[in-house]
Amino acid sequence: MGVPSGWADAIVRIMADKPQDDPRIYFAVERTLLAWLRTGLALMGVGFAVARFALFLRQMQATAHEPMHRFSVSVWSGVALVMLGVAVNLAAMARHVHLTRKLMSGTWRPGISTHGITLAAILGFIGLGMAVYLVVVR
Repeated sequence: MGVPSGWADAIVRIMADKPQDDPRIYFAVERTLLAWLRTGLALMGVGFAVARFALFLRQMQATAHEPMHRFSVSVWSGVALVMLGVAVNLAAMARHVHLTRKLMSGTWRPGISTHGITLAAILGFIGLGMAVYLVVVR
């Protein structure tokens, strides 16, 4: 039949009194960790593709018998994106452990996600640099 409706309300009130005992909080923290890991993996994948694009361009030039150009910007920007992805994954791991400990001790306080803002700023500067490069190099 299920739990009587009064019991469900009492359980929710108890969980609200002690948020560190509410499993939904920990599930949310784990979902956040997984979202950051997906972001880090995506950055690494894009970085790998960017770095390998230079190899593709070199192969195309070799078959066309044109003078070889260096594509070091592609390689270095790809490596930088891979390293940024690794840094995001490591920071996500450290943040998850830190946040879980704060939740367990009951000392967590809401605030701005500095990790998200930092990553957004870094990616914004990378995008701006890529746009400038594409306009200058053509």
